[in-house]
Amino acid sequence: MVPDIDLAWRRGIRPEPPIPVSDWADRHRILPPTSAEPGRWRTDRTPYLRAVMDALSTASPYERVVLMKGAQTGGSEAGLNWLGYIIQNAPGIAMLVMPSLDMVRRNTTVRIDPLIEATPALRELVAAPRSRDAGNSLFRKSFPGGQLVMTGANSAVGLRSTPVRYLFLDEVDGYPGDADGEGDPVDLAIQRTATFRGRRKIYMVSTPTLKGHSRIEAAFEHSDRRFYHVPCLHCGDMAPITWARIRWPEGRRDEAHLVCEACGGIHHEHEKPRLLAAGEWRATAEGDGRTAGFHLSALYSPWETWAEIAAEHGRVRKDPARLQVWVNTKLGESWEDQAGDTIPADPLMARREDWGEALPATVAVLTAGVDVQGDRIEVQILGWGRDEEAWVIDYRVLWGDPSGPRLWSDLDMVLQASFPHPAGLDLPVRAAAIDTGGHHTKMAYEFCRTRLARRIWAIKGRGGPGIPVWPRRPTRTNKGKIPLFIVGVDAVKDAVYARLRLTEPGPGAIHFPRRLDADYFRQLTAERVVTRFERGRPIRSWQPKRDGERNEALDTFVYAHAALHGLISMGLRLNDEVEGVSPAQTRTDAEAARVIRSAWMR
Repeated sequence: MVPDIDLAWRRGIRPEPPIPVSDWADRHRILPPTSAEPGRWRTDRTPYLRAVMDALSTASPYERVVLMKGAQTGGSEAGLNWLGYIIQNAPGIAMLVMPSLDMVRRNTTVRIDPLIEATPALRELVAAPRSRDAGNSLFRKSFPGGQLVMTGANSAVGLRSTPVRYLFLDEVDGYPGDADGEGDPVDLAIQRTATFRGRRKIYMVSTPTLKGHSRIEAAFEHSDRRFYHVPCLHCGDMAPITWARIRWPEGRRDEAHLVCEACGGIHHEHEKPRLLAAGEWRATAEGDGRTAGFHLSALYSPWETWAEIAAEHGRVRKDPARLQVWVNTKLGESWEDQAGDTIPADPLMARREDWGEALPATVAVLTAGVDVQGDRIEVQILGWGRDEEAWVIDYRVLWGDPSGPRLWSDLDMVLQASFPHPAGLDLPVRAAAIDTGGHHTKMAYEFCRTRLARRIWAIKGRGGPGIPVWPRRPTRTNKGKIPLFIVGVDAVKDAVYARLRLTEPGPGAIHFPRRLDADYFRQLTAERVVTRFERGRPIRSWQPKRDGERNEALDTFVYAHAALHGLISMGLRLNDEVEGVSPAQTRTDAEAARVIRSAWMR
């Protein structure tokens, strides 16, 4: 027998060494220079991950490992350690599933390739990324005895490509509800492991989203539900680190600390490493005996302090949209969805305000949303202040034929207008999002093509879970061959409807001018969330309250909101912009009115 073939044959039949994943990581994993803490991996840095990783070891009796987590806790890094362990120690077919194919491409470049390149034990087993070997690509890494296949949850072809023994489902709450019409992507992926039942390992990790719709929460609820208990350094009482135990002196969140509920003892941030090192996981349910479930909040993270988390809570606690993100990412808990409750139009109309002809003094940025109909174009301009407090500055219906140039010329004049600010400034519309998914798509493409420098963007709304408000990059796969931004309209509507319930000024609040009529408010509140079940899984979608009801006010609000996030993706810091608007000079109402009239009439 040829020596190389003989060596490979012996490697394939030898028993897998009984080494746990955490030991492999401590011996072999090297974090790349781009990491926050480059150098050798130390499980002692995040001791709560030891049990998570070891449950993924081949000697562990668990078939599934579920981690419901907050941000900055190391859950995905534990998964990378597991992949390295597989490549060197327990080769087989492994699959990594991320929410989309685009995220797979980015993850391969940012995490998978550096994992292999920085770790000598892996580098010698996987072909170099610059090699033309088909065994090392953005979607596949081959190694002796197996390969790592990477795909997106939005690709049914990738999910049913091959049987796999190891399955890594990353950020499952970001997966679409359906993969190319073939069913739930999690179910499709798990079906790939059926032939390895009894020997398979499935790692499911994610930050949760909405209660009742969160995949990771559902999986955690069916597990043994473990929480990491740490000892009180004063009395020894063991308990999880929870938000209820984080306290601070009145008005001094920068002094946040952990309090023992048994004896009242105080633990400061510098004592966190001691607490974590002495901690242990404790199950709170029996489970099915095959699924180990772990819950981790960011309160355990060595990279985030209790003071930082408390300070962020102070900034977002009055804004439901941002508070939801905080609850999901900091506490690692799902958010109770309130968007399904209808919002009546009349109370919103009753909240209309008079702020004169000039812009409110705290408005710093203007954005516009544009909706194209068969016989008109509707435009809404929003003003934005600190922490996304919003004012409806103007709403216009431009009547005419969108198939000809006249109406688009009128739209161009509207978007070129500037508005007087009490500080003596004229604020322009900084960005506009124009929906191209309905009527007169070709004309909309042509209008945006020559105005990209003015940040007039062609967009297309897309509903469904896991779609961000604004994409990292546009697509050009359209007939106009122009940058087209896919906007996650459901995410914006969730935020808008949550903020419509705010009745006091402040973060996220929405203000309406006196001149808006009842029809505007009926359109703004024309939709509600409906949950239907497909193949037993809840599917959440926004639907009209009544068939045929107009909703252009809501759509244009959503598009203007998305345009703000487009600016933020380019580096805009809204609160800094607010600071930069100084009220040193103030125009009279008459002066403001003259500027407005001249702006609209030119």
